[in-house]
Amino acid sequence: MKTVLVTGGTKRIGAAIAKGLRERGWRVVTSSHRKDAGADVTCDFAADPFAADKVYEEASRLAGGRLDAIVNNAAVYAGDSGIDALSGVNMEAPRRLMALAEANGGSVVNILDTRVLGEAGAEMSAYEMTKAALLLLTREYATRSRPDFRVNAVAPGPVLAPENVHEKAGRLLAAKPTPEDVAAAVAFLLETASVTGAVVPVDGGRHLL
Repeated sequence: MKTVLVTGGTKRIGAAIAKGLRERGWRVVTSSHRKDAGADVTCDFAADPFAADKVYEEASRLAGGRLDAIVNNAAVYAGDSGIDALSGVNMEAPRRLMALAEANGGSVVNILDTRVLGEAGAEMSAYEMTKAALLLLTREYATRSRPDFRVNAVAPGPVLAPENVHEKAGRLLAAKPTPEDVAAAVAFLLETASVTGAVVPVDGGRHLL
């Protein structure tokens, strides 16, 4: 049985990803910054993004010595979060986990945001800037791919927090995305050995408008 670490894997999109992968036969290790979230590993990347190393080590231990995959889903959106927290959670911790996967082997899927696709030159929030940086890191690490190391990404549309975001979705070309849609895209990228460097928008076509 293959094992995957899903960061932020206890609510919303992360919970859907974890559930979907379990249903496909994966052993799932989840992480959360909240001690009461029921995650397998507790770690606050906002306080210490380099603690990603400890999360990887603990997840590997729970997996019996080796992780087969990582889904970098944990994210800070905005609100009262400062730029250090945004950068730590959205960019630096995923970068550390990608580096560890590169060193030890495994497939990585990063969760981006459709707002960073096709927005060159547009004014971005601090959150969007960190997700744009993660997009660039995804492409950089994908160039280092080999048979036992791949990096891809999924860019969800208006399915992210806050929960009423569907009301602000604006015009879409197809159906509104659901957490289960995102989970299906993640599973495809994890399980398709010939795909690397892909960024899959799951946004009802919003990135085309």
